[in-house]
Amino acid sequence: RLQQHQQKLMKDGEVTKNTANSKKAMMTSSHRFDDKQRKGFVVLGMHRSGTSMLSGLLVKGMGYNVGKPLIEPAFDNEKGFFELLPIVLQNDEFMSKQNVGWSYNVLNFDYKKALEQKKLGKVKFKEGQRGLPFLNDPKNAPWLQKDPRMCITLKTWLELLNSEPAVIYTYRHPLEVAHSLEHREGFDVEHGLRLWIAYNMRALQNSLNLCIVYSSNEKLLANPKDEVQRLSHELVHKCNVPAPPNELTQDAVDIFVDPKLQHEKKKKKNEDGILDQYGDCVVPKYESKFGLGSRKQLDEEKMYRIAMKIFCDLKSGAAYSADYEWPALV
Repeated sequence: RLQQHQQKLMKDGEVTKNTANSKKAMMTSSHRFDDKQRKGFVVLGMHRSGTSMLSGLLVKGMGYNVGKPLIEPAFDNEKGFFELLPIVLQNDEFMSKQNVGWSYNVLNFDYKKALEQKKLGKVKFKEGQRGLPFLNDPKNAPWLQKDPRMCITLKTWLELLNSEPAVIYTYRHPLEVAHSLEHREGFDVEHGLRLWIAYNMRALQNSLNLCIVYSSNEKLLANPKDEVQRLSHELVHKCNVPAPPNELTQDAVDIFVDPKLQHEKKKKKNEDGILDQYGDCVVPKYESKFGLGSRKQLDEEKMYRIAMKIFCDLKSGAAYSADYEWPALV
């Protein structure tokens, strides 16, 4: 799909301007920025976690600037991705030069190596040259940048931006994400859970010293209008991002939020029993396609328990601590 979009980008031309627990790994380059008037923000969240719905509400409903050209809607996201195409393509370029893709080896990505490869001409920056001017032009404030790969590559971009961005971080239930990836990509649930852990870990580690506003897919579905307005209010008053031109209306919410998603979320119960519990956060049993007691089933359940512990810590806020102990994924 990205190859088709890349061909379209070459035709369209440049972007329009008017539009591991290492503390070292958690440090950011925010000290470079003296101007705390943030011009925009990055939406960080794992693939299949509701970032497109959230971004759609912010862009179409409130008028945050996302630039052009965007990745076009597809069968798995008919209302749009709200991702600036050259930034997505540049992220793929950064990652591929380190044998990293959106769905494999993501924890191996080294942001300093990406910058060094760019400096030496070992990584192409053609797409970055098309996308970066949009983010660095103050006339485009308040801008929104969304691409799940940013969870992995954010610190590379922080060295290329001329103003510090704020962050909206969001997450979704790990099993829902894993099942969505299983349906769309054919991934085993264990692999989907592993990716969920990796993306959420890197999103929080890489944005540690930035101004962050926290949300979740669950909160968004429970009360879309109030949640999006709360996020925008915090971006303005907590992170000093310019206010958007519009107030969110219920009509905009009705366009982007499928009532079926809200209904399905409400009707889910812990019908299969409980595996673990952390305070008020319950880890329910689930049905695996693998035979009970088989190696694949046991490995899958182990990864599920790890992911659900993190999920519960996200709900309680414990995972937002700089000293949070993330699991070692091997």
